[in-house]
Amino acid sequence: MTAAPTADPEQLRVLLVDDQPLLRAGFAMVIDSQPDLRVIGQAGDGAEAIALLARQRADVVLMDIRMPRLDGLEATRRIVAGDVPAAGPVPKIIVLTTFDTDEYAYAALRAGASGFLLKDAAPEALLEAIRTVHRGGAVVAPTTTRRLLDSAVLGAAQRTPDPQQARLLAALTEREREVLIEVASGDSNADIAARLVLSEATVKTHVGRILAKLRVRDRVQAVVFAYKAGLITPGH
Repeated sequence: MTAAPTADPEQLRVLLVDDQPLLRAGFAMVIDSQPDLRVIGQAGDGAEAIALLARQRADVVLMDIRMPRLDGLEATRRIVAGDVPAAGPVPKIIVLTTFDTDEYAYAALRAGASGFLLKDAAPEALLEAIRTVHRGGAVVAPTTTRRLLDSAVLGAAQRTPDPQQARLLAALTEREREVLIEVASGDSNADIAARLVLSEATVKTHVGRILAKLRVRDRVQAVVFAYKAGLITPGH
């Protein structure tokens, strides 16, 4: 378990959790090359990460899955649920793995992760993912996103419609439903704003209200909700 020098208050504080020191060193070099990001510590497993977070605040945690003692999924669940002591607000968590499997993706999102990326992602994609989840967004590896949504649609077709989901969806205004459909395209707030002829700030406000009304954590969860509720269908 390694703590780094104190980050500048303006920098996003990142904690690296992986049982392979060389991988941590590589991620640290990429992250520390950015003026707005700083690695504030490194841990070799989930238990070390939890201990470090009790002493140091982190904004974003990059969490491996397969690790000794306490794996990344259970560590993520405990951190997000607030079941462990923390030196600051609950950090956003991006799960990083070598294995592009639906099982890991579902488990990571259920545990409360805001992102699911493969370790072979381009450095630029990793850096943008850190910034995105810190802003309240969500990031899922492109190869995984389609399968997640297809599975959500298949599961919805096999279930009796949920009256609670229908009530929550009905609480959305027409504009909010329109924005949710656009969010499902995977585009940024800026792209959605241009397409709907709105300001980016207005789109951001709509997205925030959508998350609150649907009682979901992030954009990915909102899109999955929309598929399950039948608002969006494959090819929409």
